[in-house]
Amino acid sequence: MPENHHHKEHSHTHTAIDDVALTTQRGIWAIKWSFVILAATASFQLVISLASGSIALLADTIHNISDAATAIPLWIAFSLANLKPSKRFTYGYGRVEDLAGVAVVLTILVSAIVAGYESILRFFHPQEINHLNAVIIAAIVGFLGNEIVSIFRIKVGKEIGSAALIADGYHARIDGFTSLAVLFGAIGVKLGFPLADPIVGLIITIMILRIVWESIKMVFIRLLDGVESETIDEIKHTASHVPKVNNITEVRARWIGHYIHAELNVTVNPKLSVEEGHNIAKEVRHQLMHNLKYLSNVIIHIDPTNESGEIHHRIINHTHDDLPTHSHN
Repeated sequence: MPENHHHKEHSHTHTAIDDVALTTQRGIWAIKWSFVILAATASFQLVISLASGSIALLADTIHNISDAATAIPLWIAFSLANLKPSKRFTYGYGRVEDLAGVAVVLTILVSAIVAGYESILRFFHPQEINHLNAVIIAAIVGFLGNEIVSIFRIKVGKEIGSAALIADGYHARIDGFTSLAVLFGAIGVKLGFPLADPIVGLIITIMILRIVWESIKMVFIRLLDGVESETIDEIKHTASHVPKVNNITEVRARWIGHYIHAELNVTVNPKLSVEEGHNIAKEVRHQLMHNLKYLSNVIIHIDPTNESGEIHHRIINHTHDDLPTHSHN
């Protein structure tokens, strides 16, 4: 629920829908420009790799093309995040971003398989590499393009709390290092060691697989409603410092796309009126929304001190409608 808060020196409004829209537009901006930069980089590398016959450069080019392609599911996900919640999707469409993260991981995995296959094939079917100076230039262009995109994605991903965008950012950074590996491979060939090219191609494949593993962990933790322990600690710390809050018991939080939804139980004096308890809950929400960067909404349950915690919300054993004795925990 939007709330206006006026203080001595400033006023501000916490509107979850507006915040999500703002961060979503920021994400789309990063995706759009990273796509343009990577598409240009990959196109240049593709021309050089076909002309030179460098398998290392081809592996790097394939990876950069797949990296540019990952912008498509992310773009779709961020666009859907702008849609308002419906009766069927009451929490909105933020989860599509996590699904896009899975698409990103699968795309990276496919690029690793293709690069590895081409590199192994070149061991058995050597091919002369031409235009080594052009390969070296293409490798440098690949590094610069990926590093610029990495800075975009990681910076914006951290600003808006997007695991998928951050994963794609680190993916681009490693891609930059693989482009440098292509550079060293080309230098090796130039110095009279032709196997340097497919060897570098295999090294790139291994580096891509490492990215896949790290990205899987980040994305699937979000899919399983995992949240950083520091977030729970910050929620407890912030809520416990609100006046008249005696204790904070159960705290739950989950990422929905690039924003957090939280729930917590707040213990207060049982002699307070309903209105006073409600005002305390409003202040707790205010402080949480003000202090937690990625928090879009929080549900607060007020407990009296003599019945603090979820254990007191359980329904004891009982019978009804000719059912056996049962309880609702």
